[in-house]
Amino acid sequence: MKYKRAICWFRNDLRLHDNEMLAQALRHSEEVIPVFCIDPRSFQRTPLNLEKTGPFRANFIRESLIDLEKSLQSTGADLILLNGHPEEVLVTFAEQNQVAAIFFSEEVTYEEKQVEKALYLNGKKKGIATQSYWQATLFHPEDLPFPIPRLPEIFTTFRKACEKESVIRQLFPTPVTIPFPAELKSTGTIPSLGELGLESPNPSEKAVLSFMGGETQGLKRVEHYLWETDAIARYKQTRNGLTGADYSSKFSPWLAVGSLSPRWIYAEIRKYEKEVEKNDSTYWLIFELIWRDYFRFISKKHGDRIFKRSGIQPETRVWKQDNLLFNAWATGMTGIPFIDANMRELNQTGFMSNRGRQLVASFLANDMGLDWTWGAAYFESKLIDYDVCSNWANWMYVAGVGNDPRSDRYFNLTTQAKNYDPDGDYVRQWLPELSAIPGFRIHRPDLMAKSDLSALGINLGTDYPHLVFKPKIW
Repeated sequence: MKYKRAICWFRNDLRLHDNEMLAQALRHSEEVIPVFCIDPRSFQRTPLNLEKTGPFRANFIRESLIDLEKSLQSTGADLILLNGHPEEVLVTFAEQNQVAAIFFSEEVTYEEKQVEKALYLNGKKKGIATQSYWQATLFHPEDLPFPIPRLPEIFTTFRKACEKESVIRQLFPTPVTIPFPAELKSTGTIPSLGELGLESPNPSEKAVLSFMGGETQGLKRVEHYLWETDAIARYKQTRNGLTGADYSSKFSPWLAVGSLSPRWIYAEIRKYEKEVEKNDSTYWLIFELIWRDYFRFISKKHGDRIFKRSGIQPETRVWKQDNLLFNAWATGMTGIPFIDANMRELNQTGFMSNRGRQLVASFLANDMGLDWTWGAAYFESKLIDYDVCSNWANWMYVAGVGNDPRSDRYFNLTTQAKNYDPDGDYVRQWLPELSAIPGFRIHRPDLMAKSDLSALGINLGTDYPHLVFKPKIW
């Protein structure tokens, strides 16, 4: 069917390359209007009194929109900014501008699906069609070896079946020109953080990378990691690092907002393997993209269960909800240097290594016994690369209520510190006060950082004796 005029509603797909939503709108419409909605619900405070979208992530999204706007303008189009609930303002705008259809990328989790359902119903009342497309993953759900309701609960089973039986679809071309209505003038401007009720972030100079949002920067990062430095050829050996820009790909912030297509990254890796080198590391980056797929499909299968304390398991243990102890974890004041360093990096930069995320999550859930959903909500607020499916499914996994055949997943912090920060360099970077301790090494549990927990009225040794570590409160 050919429409006279259609809207491309950009969501978490802020790019022109390999964008099926945009490609299909161009194919089926004479004129295309790119639109992004500033949804006030994304900037509310959560029940834990956290910013749902914190300053680091909000700034990254803002930069991504600025870049998208410039890219669209280079094609002869523009980006229309609307403020309000998308399911309402999109239909109103469509009515006012004789739009026959709204094209968008499909999401999987509860809040987003409710918006999609309401958009469909509101549009139907006005005679406006809606067309959705799946494009957030490497594999398309229609190409999986099994239907979503029968998706394996074990990742290895999923991965092996997909690698053997599934195909990865071809990329969609990047449009050179976009037919934009001549009489339509750009409406709205990309809001400042202040206008969103947020303070501008001031990232620490110790950040592993100066993340800048947008498709342009995302493509440059891939170019750097693969072709300029060959860092991908060492990925498997360095991926659990803690310091430096290239111990891991750092593609996740651009993937999270859709400024990078996972299929495009896959195509670049295959090209690199053909032209430069194919080894365990190049495969392992694809392996991680498959993990990302898996968590999105698991979220589609289990719906809003991924947000519940019981996760996707039939029963759950009792989780504590202790505000003082949670605040100590969140602010990096537990007295456990390896934990505190990672949390302070997160708070000061919006980023944390994969190794660090596993450790702080395990500590909160399995050592402190705190409600893991609080930790997941904190990550949602703070992480620059927050992805709803990856975040909540990973937290379930670590808390033992997700896709993990083992229960009570536990990390020994002393062993982890010995393996990944044997000289305490990372910890000293984020806890510089430790430099005053002669001969400090992170694997010395008797040498702990000075803690401010006492100011909160907490003594871990007596108030929380279940903790594996009993740090000295100085």
